[in-house]
Amino acid sequence: MIIVTTENVPGKEIKELKGFVRGSTVQTKHIGKDILAGLKTIVGGEIGEYTEMMDEARQKAIGRMADDAKAKGANAIVSMRLQTSAVMQNAAEIIAYGTAVVVE
Repeated sequence: MIIVTTENVPGKEIKELKGFVRGSTVQTKHIGKDILAGLKTIVGGEIGEYTEMMDEARQKAIGRMADDAKAKGANAIVSMRLQTSAVMQNAAEIIAYGTAVVVE
């Protein structure tokens, strides 16, 4: 599956539009890691536990979006975007979306 943030895939021609596709996940961290992350805010610096959590969430959301595109018969996704929102304290939703197409 080719996934790009542009409206076209360089060197390919869009032959068919399959439509909107998306994938999402809501992630949170274990309470123990949450406490450690809270302590990290006192001294400053990157909170590695949350960086890892958000990376996992992005990969899951993109994977689910790609699965949605495959189910529609697409071999590429153009205009892919990611969006994040807090759904509750210490939990975030990541949604990946774009337009599924067939390219040659």
